[in-house]
Amino acid sequence: MGANGSEIDHPVLITECVCNPVQSRSKMGELLFETYGVPSIAFGVDAAFSYKYNQQQGICNRDGLAMCPGFTTTHLIPFVDGEPMYKGCCRTNIGGFHLTDYLKQLLSLKYPYHMGRFTWEKVEDLKMEHCYIAQDYVSEARLFQKGTKEAEEKTRLWQLPWVPPPTEEPPSEEEIARKAAIKEKQGQRLREMAEAKRSSKINELENELHGLEFLLNQLEKVAESDVPSFLAETGYVSRQEIESARNRTTQSLRKAKGEPKSEQTEAERADSSNNEKYSLVNVPDDMLTPEQLIEKKKQLALKSMSEGRQRLKQKRQEAELERERKQQLEEEKRLENPELYLEQLHAKYKDLSEKIDQRKRLKTNGGHTNGNNLSGGVGRGERLNAAQRERMRLLTTAAFDRGKGEDTFGAKDEDWQLYKLMSRDNDDDDEGPDEDDAELARISSRLQDLDPTFVPKLEAGTSQNAEVPRVRPLTQEDFQIVFGVERFRCPEILFNPNWIGVDQVGLDEMAGVSMRRLPFKDESLQSRLTSSILLTGGSSLFPGIVERLEAGIRMIRPCGSPIKIVRALDPVMDAWRGAAAYASGPQFHTQTFSKMDYYEKGEDWLRSYQLKYSL
Repeated sequence: MGANGSEIDHPVLITECVCNPVQSRSKMGELLFETYGVPSIAFGVDAAFSYKYNQQQGICNRDGLAMCPGFTTTHLIPFVDGEPMYKGCCRTNIGGFHLTDYLKQLLSLKYPYHMGRFTWEKVEDLKMEHCYIAQDYVSEARLFQKGTKEAEEKTRLWQLPWVPPPTEEPPSEEEIARKAAIKEKQGQRLREMAEAKRSSKINELENELHGLEFLLNQLEKVAESDVPSFLAETGYVSRQEIESARNRTTQSLRKAKGEPKSEQTEAERADSSNNEKYSLVNVPDDMLTPEQLIEKKKQLALKSMSEGRQRLKQKRQEAELERERKQQLEEEKRLENPELYLEQLHAKYKDLSEKIDQRKRLKTNGGHTNGNNLSGGVGRGERLNAAQRERMRLLTTAAFDRGKGEDTFGAKDEDWQLYKLMSRDNDDDDEGPDEDDAELARISSRLQDLDPTFVPKLEAGTSQNAEVPRVRPLTQEDFQIVFGVERFRCPEILFNPNWIGVDQVGLDEMAGVSMRRLPFKDESLQSRLTSSILLTGGSSLFPGIVERLEAGIRMIRPCGSPIKIVRALDPVMDAWRGAAAYASGPQFHTQTFSKMDYYEKGEDWLRSYQLKYSL
């Protein structure tokens, strides 16, 4: 209109939907009259303008139906003698907006990792470019379900931007040789640094050893009475401490020089160290002072703990050697007869599994109950192991003795042994299950290494974890959007609005509803209406919509009724062309609503205002 803040001095024609509310007309009239100073305005229906324009072009007749699936709604207007019959209008709240939103949801659910690509504008373009109306939705869906060749031909692909990852070429021989030379040079430098550090450490240890030997030689020459003062100057407490420091320095020096250790030397060193550490153990008690006796007890305790640790360490080493020996024997058996060895492993795994399952069933209360409410397993007494039965016996005995008379439990030291018997953590019966579980795990691991078809048995109450998908490089197929059933599933809601929660009729049923609303029941008129049905609006561009709509209307009309459905010349722009031709006519000013009428009659006059399309 050229509204740039100045007044408009020509009439304005406003298009609207069918039965537009008076409130919308009044607000538009107030804006145009009071803000822009428009002399007069007129209101017309866009579908009616499109029908009249195509009628002038010979596409449709004076009597017919204008069906306009628009952006937000779908309207159907019957025309009688070239004028719309608004009493027979029908409306459904489904349009192109809902189709685009539905397709966007379908693609987002199918490809959630590409959701950012599905912008509203791109989905709108995909809808208008690839979607079509299926003549029979169920049959079309079965084609894609079976994956027939016809379904493959109807499938479309949308390739997203994808850049193949750069391929790394193997290094050349010159590059390999260059890297090897650099690595060798770095290794040589590290070796030289390590050798220099080793030589420096050897010199320091030799100097320290010479100093300790010189100190011991000087200590031999010092009188007995002057020994404490001499030691105070050196920083040592006793001669034994100096000798221990010399021994440690000697061992460190041998280690730095790489000299082998002899077992005899190691044993002698350990014996001398023990003698120095536990010097009061072998001394009789009558020769010691009270303070020395306390120290002797401490040394005895420390020595017993140290010996215990040594025995435990030796026991572990022996167990490790025994385990290695067994593994070597098993490997020899496997090499001799692999099939027999694998069969024996399976049999042993089966026996251990049954044994462990039986033990677990004994710990539960008999599994499921049958119809007689009888337990299907063992009872409480049979489920207890030997250690638990012994504890129950001790508790029962103590309670029985206590009930005989006066409670004297605890008067004797022997009574407190009962708690020691009941608080044992390491029972003999508990060692077996741990060993069985460890052996079962070892055999299972061995079978997984040797037999690729072996599947370990799951424990009760656990579920097998799904295999973690391996990381693979993304390919071109990962960036392809496949349009299969979405092509015809999206526009199908024009005929089945209940798919998206809109409880209204579809396009084919709207024709029957509209003709039933007409004030007169004339079969010949209804035949004339169905013989000239015009499809207009952006959502009427889908391929196959004319055939599908004709089949649907034929099912609700009597047999032999004439049905002819045509599409507008330009479903998107014909409404504008019809309105432009109407506004340029010489009698257009007689159909307008002037500013004087607005000020004199007010907004209520807009309620009865109706445009005449046949001038």
